[in-house]
Amino acid sequence: MSKIDELITRKQIIEHGGGPEKIEKQHNKGKMFARERINYLLDEGSFVEIDAFVKHRCSNFNMANLEAPAEGVITGYGTIDGRLVYVYSQDFTVIGGSLGEMHAKKICKILDMAVKMGAPVIGINDSGGARIQEGVDALSGYGQIFYRNTRASGVVPQISAIMGPCAGGAVYSPALTDFIFMVDKTSQMFITGPQVIKSVTGEEVSSDALGGAKTHNTTSGVAHFMAKDEKECLDQIRKLVSFLPSNNMENPPEYTTKDDLNRIIPEFDEIMPDNANKPYDMKEIITKIADDGDFFEVQQYYAENIITGFARINGRSIGIIANQPNVLAGCLDINASDKAARFIRTCDAFNVPLLNIVDVPGFLPGTNQEYGGIIRHGAKMLYAYSEASVPKVTMIVRKAYGGAYLAMCSKDLGADIVYAWPTAEIAVMGPEGAANIIFKKEIESSINPEDEREAKIKEYRQEFATPYIAAQRGYVDDVIIPSESRQRLAAAFEMLQSKRDSSLPKKHGNLPV
Repeated sequence: MSKIDELITRKQIIEHGGGPEKIEKQHNKGKMFARERINYLLDEGSFVEIDAFVKHRCSNFNMANLEAPAEGVITGYGTIDGRLVYVYSQDFTVIGGSLGEMHAKKICKILDMAVKMGAPVIGINDSGGARIQEGVDALSGYGQIFYRNTRASGVVPQISAIMGPCAGGAVYSPALTDFIFMVDKTSQMFITGPQVIKSVTGEEVSSDALGGAKTHNTTSGVAHFMAKDEKECLDQIRKLVSFLPSNNMENPPEYTTKDDLNRIIPEFDEIMPDNANKPYDMKEIITKIADDGDFFEVQQYYAENIITGFARINGRSIGIIANQPNVLAGCLDINASDKAARFIRTCDAFNVPLLNIVDVPGFLPGTNQEYGGIIRHGAKMLYAYSEASVPKVTMIVRKAYGGAYLAMCSKDLGADIVYAWPTAEIAVMGPEGAANIIFKKEIESSINPEDEREAKIKEYRQEFATPYIAAQRGYVDDVIIPSESRQRLAAAFEMLQSKRDSSLPKKHGNLPV
């Protein structure tokens, strides 16, 4: 056999991972083989593998005789829509995708290269956890990955796809990255599995209920996206990458659009219900403003009282934060504050301008919220908006009351442009509460207190719960015709493209986590 034939043979063995039987098992579970995932994710024929021949050095527990093709993780680089990305994909067919010393070193090399070259890194996780046979070396491997995830944070986009089990220490690398994708029914994340929980606390819970895609997308907020199968998940990743720059020194890519930036949206002039307490779907406003109605929502199923996601106006990426009157009347609560603050900071790190669409009656009242630390969690939003130096445009469409008005990026928190619709109600509190306090004596001394109360509420709403007092003080830059919203927002973001904002010299601020 010639040396070239030997090389080809060796590579073929490596490329087959744990062998046809184990690959077939993956397929039977509705999962793709690690290499299939990479090939589907990247542009056709663009993947270049690195470290295919790396081997473990463990000799304990008969490991010296165990072959582990590619050391259980495929690493390399390729392109998505012609843009460079780095990728690693754990191979469950090789020792359950378990992480050992050399497995970790391969991942660390990819993370180091991504930072040096300024390109996104995508990790596809499918692993049984630490390779127990390698003991503390495996733990050290996790630590080295965590360190690099943290150092790379805010430098290059880091994306994690959970394509199978992800347990114990393994969950913290995804948790340190910018976005986590999960697949319904086939992916799980948890610190301690169902068996450990049962033995320690007596609770019985299935793996999917404990750490499945639905749990982490709806209840815990750990994950950002949920897909019905792996192909949809990888398609979602490709779409997300299109909204983000390759690194923190670049702007997001621009796309040509046939959607007229001056497009009038006549339905906006009638969209607001006559009753100020009646809900409507904020997503109708978002999709009509966005180029081609394309809105890519982030954490769609978590804290649904606030909406976060990416869109484009005139071909340029923007991050959107908007209250959802259809859920909890659009109030801010603990989870909504966390969700929004994280998204704001992610957009700011990667030069994505922010559009804030406001219809917020206040922070959600209740002992659960106060005991849970709504003060601390709400402060995260204030901090994130105040710290963000990207262009910030705020559009108030209806309610903007009290501290929640400030928390949704008011002029005082650094909004560059604030627009309001004529339907906007900007005040310290809602007309009902304000009338009860301001006109308390008049109401109590009236012959018919209830009629007097209604009259005073109406008076307060007409005089003070409008956008015009705020506009007189300069807190609102302009009151706009709703149907002209898209063109006014497009013009604002165009004007703000050259924004420069330097911060005070310091090591870092102290985020109220």
